[in-house]
Amino acid sequence: MNILSLLLAAVLPVLSGPDARLQVSFEDNGGTLRYQVAYDGKTLVAPSRLGLQTNEIDYTRLSVVSVDTEQLRDTYVLDRIKTSHVDHAALRAVLHCQNPDGRKLDVEWHLTDHDAAFRYVIPREGETGSVRVLRETSAFRFPEGTTGFLTPQSDAMIGWKRSKPSYEEHYTLDAPLDRRSQYGHGYTFPCLFRVGGDGWVLVSETGVDSRYCASHLSDYDAAEGYTIAFPMPEENNGNGTVDPAFSLPGATPWRTITVGADLAPIVETTIAFDVVEPRYETTRSYRYGKSSWSWIVWQDASMNRDDQVAYIDLAAAMGWPYILIDAGWDQEFGHAGMEELVRYARSKGVDVFLWYSSSGWWNDIVQSPVNVMCDPLARKPEMRWMESIGVKGIKVDFFGGDKQETMRLYEHILSDADDHGLMCIFHGATLPRGWERMYPNYVGSEAVLASENMVFGQNHCDLEAMHAALHPFLRNTVGCMEFGGVFLNKRLNRANGAPGPGGRVFGTQRRTTDAAELAVAVLYQNPIQNFALTPNNLTDAPAVAIDFMKEVPTTWDETRLIDGYPGRYIVLARRQGATWYVAAINAGEEPVKLDVKAVEARLGGTARVLSTGKDGLEAAPAPKKPLSIAQNDGAVLVIR
Repeated sequence: MNILSLLLAAVLPVLSGPDARLQVSFEDNGGTLRYQVAYDGKTLVAPSRLGLQTNEIDYTRLSVVSVDTEQLRDTYVLDRIKTSHVDHAALRAVLHCQNPDGRKLDVEWHLTDHDAAFRYVIPREGETGSVRVLRETSAFRFPEGTTGFLTPQSDAMIGWKRSKPSYEEHYTLDAPLDRRSQYGHGYTFPCLFRVGGDGWVLVSETGVDSRYCASHLSDYDAAEGYTIAFPMPEENNGNGTVDPAFSLPGATPWRTITVGADLAPIVETTIAFDVVEPRYETTRSYRYGKSSWSWIVWQDASMNRDDQVAYIDLAAAMGWPYILIDAGWDQEFGHAGMEELVRYARSKGVDVFLWYSSSGWWNDIVQSPVNVMCDPLARKPEMRWMESIGVKGIKVDFFGGDKQETMRLYEHILSDADDHGLMCIFHGATLPRGWERMYPNYVGSEAVLASENMVFGQNHCDLEAMHAALHPFLRNTVGCMEFGGVFLNKRLNRANGAPGPGGRVFGTQRRTTDAAELAVAVLYQNPIQNFALTPNNLTDAPAVAIDFMKEVPTTWDETRLIDGYPGRYIVLARRQGATWYVAAINAGEEPVKLDVKAVEARLGGTARVLSTGKDGLEAAPAPKKPLSIAQNDGAVLVIR
């Protein structure tokens, strides 16, 4: 090692989170800068590369010149995430680096007790005022024996009307890291890793807006691990560039790493929101809550006035503030007919969300309205019209891509919608990446193999409990998840199990108990919940279930993991005000024992228990003995 290398090695820091249990160290091997993450002295992320390459400068070889650090205390209120009041300490560290040509690059770090987030900040030097990022060498390597809970990034331009990737693929659980992903394009964020018995790691990204593309992880490489992968050229029918570009000085999104000896820090993390800032201020006030939705069970045939009135009346009877009117409303009602239907809904105390396709020129979607949200000349007058008749939100579907151009479309829709007091839900969409804090009218994304698949295929019903025991550890821990769950029909069709022509019983069959379905209302977090109840449930579902669905909140002040293992079982507590809602679901063959008295003691208060009894769903005080939850069963504790 020469004298310069010795001098540079002397400034390589060891960064620690506020309680010093999380440590990030660095090594410089001949200009290859690597970081390593340890928790309680155990390596959870092995030495992994840092760097990126632009069209102007190669930053893949870096040396640390100096380091600046400061202690931060951040407090903010955000009413649409798992915890409404966030107060956390952090270390901010900036590694001032340079490449062999002396060109500067900062690597900024944000460390909490369980999170290590980093991004690259490129200065403006000379006349060059903008840059294209050709690739990142940011990597994530893990110790031998690590297993992953991962979902693949799909091929582009496949699926329904060539609308993928839409983050709607199956997960592999506890899988070895050396296997090739299903499509060969790597894995969708977030990605969860179990490092043997040493701990857990969640990898994701946040802060993606119109100034960058959304990324994912590559397939695993034995030498470098996983690296940051950009979108495929074929996405969005080839429209838009793969390489993100921004003005200088500028920064990439944050790469986030959450670690813990157990899973509680993974479920409870707020790092996706901690390191981002609002993109614009709003003058509007938005109300969150529950919504009825005819399409999920009654499907396309329900787009008629009688059925929509029935679902408006359902929302009114439940005390829910919203109805989502799905695809095809423009052809069935037209704008004039929709104005009349909105008036009827509002006379019942129910406000309306309207469905739109995002599509213009990148897929083959025929569900309408089309060619509106993608075109500012059509979008703006449409939003003015919606505001004028009292529509409160939109659901925009079928985006199918992660390019910067698509991120720009999300942001433009959100910004224009806020001008007219409209909340935005996205389906057939990418993962939200800090958007709850960045955009005041953003209220949820699908980005998951959601409830519609249970209607389309029995195998999805068979896996419902597994998914409910998985997503709070993965997809839903980094952002809102608009799943559209809680089915109280036994058969997922309009007849709810009644025989059809020829005496046949149609529709997929729900495998979970009513108690498990109620647990989903708590397990899945989204400020606007489009639930799958149907008008017949007012009379054919247990009264205790209907009462609970009138009561259960959609926003939370605090979230705590009680127990669980991804895909097997979960016991999760969410608090609104002074009331705790504890949801449990079991996907495994062995019963799960839930000690209600111990949960009462931990959270404080007295529980009312909704569980499966001899005659079906029942409500009762806390039992003295632990509650036994069988496979596909669940329970909810309401603790006051």
